[in-house]
Amino acid sequence: MAGVQFLPGHTPPYDLTYDDLFLVPNRTDVSSRFDVDLSTSDGTGTTIPIVVANMTAVAGRRMAETVARRGGIVVLPQDLPITAAADTISFVKSRSLTADTPVTLGPDHSVSDALALIHKRAHRAVVIVENDKPVGVVTEAACADVDRFARLRTVADADFVSAAATASPREIFDRLEAAHAGLAVLVHDDGTLAGVVTRTGAVRDGIYTPAVDRHGTLRIAAAVGVNGDIPGKAKALVDAGADVLVIDTAHGHQEKMLEALRAVADLKLGVPLVAGNVVSAAGTRDLAEAGADIVKVGVGPGAMCTTRMMTGVGRPQFSAVAECAAAAKDLGVHIWADGGVRHPRDVALALAAGASNVMIGSWFAGTYESPGDLRVDRDGNAYKESFGMASKRAVAARTAADSGFDRARKALFEEGISSSRMRLDPERPGVEDLIDHICSGVRSACTYAGARTLAELHEKAVLGVQSAAGFAEGRPLPSGW
Repeated sequence: MAGVQFLPGHTPPYDLTYDDLFLVPNRTDVSSRFDVDLSTSDGTGTTIPIVVANMTAVAGRRMAETVARRGGIVVLPQDLPITAAADTISFVKSRSLTADTPVTLGPDHSVSDALALIHKRAHRAVVIVENDKPVGVVTEAACADVDRFARLRTVADADFVSAAATASPREIFDRLEAAHAGLAVLVHDDGTLAGVVTRTGAVRDGIYTPAVDRHGTLRIAAAVGVNGDIPGKAKALVDAGADVLVIDTAHGHQEKMLEALRAVADLKLGVPLVAGNVVSAAGTRDLAEAGADIVKVGVGPGAMCTTRMMTGVGRPQFSAVAECAAAAKDLGVHIWADGGVRHPRDVALALAAGASNVMIGSWFAGTYESPGDLRVDRDGNAYKESFGMASKRAVAARTAADSGFDRARKALFEEGISSSRMRLDPERPGVEDLIDHICSGVRSACTYAGARTLAELHEKAVLGVQSAAGFAEGRPLPSGW
């Protein structure tokens, strides 16, 4: 498999998934995870190798703000109207590089208003404001056993921790530690609200580097399909501030894609162009020659995707990534590994195969920051709904403007899951928790491989092929023997 080192005798005659593989530890002088630089070199400006997929159930403004603050990038869905996309891009560009955007209410709002909104943020609080100035903080605990029609002024904590918007992460952390508090409210010089930072957020601010554009504002990407006025939509998105354009369709190795890609490339919009999806060197070459700076790789590995079971079409993801990455390197372009990620190890293996970024969708659907409503099942487990972008639910939204007959005809050929419950992990309910989890694993993988950068990980990684029993052996047994 070109571009990938295997243990002697471990090069298989068949394609591989992430579960089929393990990384061999190398002799190393990389002594700390913090000696590893996770920034990418594909022109997208990400400082961690994470891209959030352009799925309606995943990629919204809260997700985009939070992920970019930690160094990744979110791709807005192609079905989003231009006006809505422009509003989201403008919102993300206006956000702080350090402080989270809180939910805000007035003192005369009700407790029920607060409870309906608290779960929209991982910090689980509402800031009470008057004339744009914070006057109190309401937490979920403060609303427990309180009349739902009570006014927030009666339950708000007016003795909250505050700090200047320019305060350093260490200063914020020290204030919170001294006050035994979990949340600090940041204010501008004129006393107006700037945002909020948790204790963990203050620590993260010292670890992660935001993904920012040349103006110092947070980065965001946007997707277009291959139907309609693609050049017009692409230009409108870039004019609105999109930093990366993704031309996206399930079968990227087709003439319609190549025509759309050439048309957008001819505009010379000045942003990286991503196109996909493909799973072969030939597909990678054709998209690169048509103008793609980055090729998106993956057909069928996504958690919401039924393509392989419906059609038999697709390819095991590790082999697809490795082959496409080798072809991309020869052409001077990059690839994103899209789909099939279930664990941090999968991200590390995709990077070892040569991906510059790894696209994640359904895993991030089960977080506070995803757009869906938070629901609770009969056993008390919190969850959000996710669905595939070729599913009945997505197709219905995409074809809403079509005639009834055309909608009915397209409905006969849907693929993908329309409704799946993505449980919020009690240990990692926020997308930042998952980013910590993933980056910790990738950093450790780099130290085992002796790599200080992602390019070195690809160069130095040595892989072996394992049986299903070998993969099972590596899984922890939290319930005991």
